[in-house]
Amino acid sequence: MSRVGKQPIELPDGVTSTIDSAVVKVLGPKGELNVAIPPKVKVEQKDKEIHVSVPKPEDSRQAAFWGLARSLISNAVLGVTEGFEKKLEINGVGYKVKLEGKKLVLNVGYSHAVEFDVPEGIEAKVEGNAITINGIDKQLVGETAANIRKIRKPEPYKGKGIKYSDEQIRRKVGKVVKGTEA
Repeated sequence: MSRVGKQPIELPDGVTSTIDSAVVKVLGPKGELNVAIPPKVKVEQKDKEIHVSVPKPEDSRQAAFWGLARSLISNAVLGVTEGFEKKLEINGVGYKVKLEGKKLVLNVGYSHAVEFDVPEGIEAKVEGNAITINGIDKQLVGETAANIRKIRKPEPYKGKGIKYSDEQIRRKVGKVVKGTEA
């Protein structure tokens, strides 16, 4: 039995859903999202609640799909009502970022400026050396933030690079020269 899958998903006011055979469409104040349903998972709506079930779980993999389907639908409901946000920080001398239309231009220690195209459905804001990524699709927000971070990962000696705002960088001690006594 899936502990996550058994929990019903409550639809807040202003959110509607339509269930097809393999897709659940969730429509809310911020937009619309489609969630693909894995095979052998049954989704039904009763009043203002969505219930996800598996008729007869044959193995643990089917129970995992049950919980996955419930989490994906729950994230879609949360996304169309509140949205998701990731914050990134840029640390380093001379490192800076600016937003030009739908492109982020990053100067992060390379001989050239790196341009990053912000995908459709994602909104990026730049405040000083901080980037805020907003959107209704949790997977797309996380993937976009990870791709921006991948441009210059934080290094462990000085902490220079692009990191999540809540990320802790494990710092290493640099080299120590022996025998230099004054």
